[in-house]
Amino acid sequence: MDFSVKKLASDAGVFFSRAVQFTQENLGQAEKTELDAHFENLLARADCTKNWTEKIFKQTEYLLQPNPSARIEEFFYEKLDRKIPSRPTNAELLGQYMQEAAKDFGPGTPYGSTLIKVGECQQRLGGAEREFLQTSAISFLAPLRNFLEGDWRTISKERRLLENRRLDLDASKARVKKAKAAEAKAAAVPDFQETRPRNYVLSASASALWSEEVDKAEHELRVTQTEFDRQAEVTRLLLEGISSTHVNHLRCLHEFVEAQTAYYNQCHHVMQDLQKELSSSRGDVFSSSFGRNPNSSPNASVPAESPTAPLETEVLQIEEVQPPASGTRKAKVLYDYDAADTSELSLLADELITVYTVPGMDSDWLVGERGNVKGKVPVTYLELLS
Repeated sequence: MDFSVKKLASDAGVFFSRAVQFTQENLGQAEKTELDAHFENLLARADCTKNWTEKIFKQTEYLLQPNPSARIEEFFYEKLDRKIPSRPTNAELLGQYMQEAAKDFGPGTPYGSTLIKVGECQQRLGGAEREFLQTSAISFLAPLRNFLEGDWRTISKERRLLENRRLDLDASKARVKKAKAAEAKAAAVPDFQETRPRNYVLSASASALWSEEVDKAEHELRVTQTEFDRQAEVTRLLLEGISSTHVNHLRCLHEFVEAQTAYYNQCHHVMQDLQKELSSSRGDVFSSSFGRNPNSSPNASVPAESPTAPLETEVLQIEEVQPPASGTRKAKVLYDYDAADTSELSLLADELITVYTVPGMDSDWLVGERGNVKGKVPVTYLELLS
């Protein structure tokens, strides 16, 4: 019990001494031991590394998991050291909904069969995204987190300890200075008190006491100087280790870029395959809307477009569709449009064409007619005239 009380009193004294020294330094009433320029550069570099690593880490988390609720949930699972539950990606959910919708619409219908194809593609995209997220979390996020929660905490702890050692050192220097000043003052008293022996004896005793105090303060200064030097060396070694941290993070950054490149390449290939598959069946899907003769050649084509070619040679001629008795309108073309396949009609800005609808046709499209040439045209490229 006595030991605890003494230790508590000693700790309180040290804390008070540091507080006084810190306050006096801020008020300009006490000297402060300055670190060398190299050490200060190491400290600045370490702070810069910590700040930017923290920002990059957080922004990467936002990139990989935009949902804040999911991030919070994952954070708690990690702190509780529990396995994070697997959840489908947004693309996987979309693919699942599309395939379920296709069952209700009829997988044999054009819309249902297309939903199935696009849904399968979305699920492949979701699988690629899941793999990318897992790879990035392990190869990039984990090393950044380990630095912030491990190495940086150790560096911060040793820096705080170094600051305490410096305060102790400067407080010891101040005590030595104060003791020496008091000793000099006490030693000078007998010169003015020679006619008073009693005062001389007292002054000599006081001088001896201050001399002893000086010895004690100098011993304490040597101890605090040794502790400060030792702690400075430990902190310096940790700060110099920041260079190896940069090398490690550089390697992780390369791995992150490689994972991201592989992910986007995979997505690109998946979408290209889907686009080709849909393009090959698009003419068949829409041909019935234009009354295409099933015996007509799907590969009929015209020469490549040329800015100076006659308008009649720019588009394919498709099987003539009889317009309804009413409902035909004139339309002005707003922008150039290149036909995507043989079922569509190419357009030139500012030309006038005749347009009408066909039962069951998508509302975003109309049948356009220029002379004997007909084809689907997008409504958004037209200005319908009365």
